Amino acid sequence: MDKVLIRELRIETVIGIYEWEKQIHQSLLIDLDMAWDNRLAAASDDYQHALCYETVSNRLTALITEKPIELIETVAEMIATCVMSEFNVPWVKVKVMKPGAVPTASAVGVEIERGYA
Repeated sequence: MDKVLIRELRIETVIGIYEWEKQIHQSLLIDLDMAWDNRLAAASDDYQHALCYETVSNRLTALITEKPIELIETVAEMIATCVMSEFNVPWVKVKVMKPGAVPTASAVGVEIERGYA
């Protein structure tokens, strides 16, 4: 299976369950593995056949910053749904990390897979 990858997409947004978290922006780090048949893009060297990681990144940033969200689990599901429905990706693995959420850990997070490879 071919994949298009995005690593450590940093999104500054309002995320959290505590009142103080709802007053500030915090960083989320997003990793995506997206199933995509790259053969046509590679053979034709034509951008229109590629899954554009910049377009995906920009869309996800807009999605996640449009309103406050409490849980990173919600963020992961929103990302998976968006990527599969808007970009016709048949399978996606999404990892959402929240740096600094637990003082004794560099980050905490969730990882989900949706769709069929």
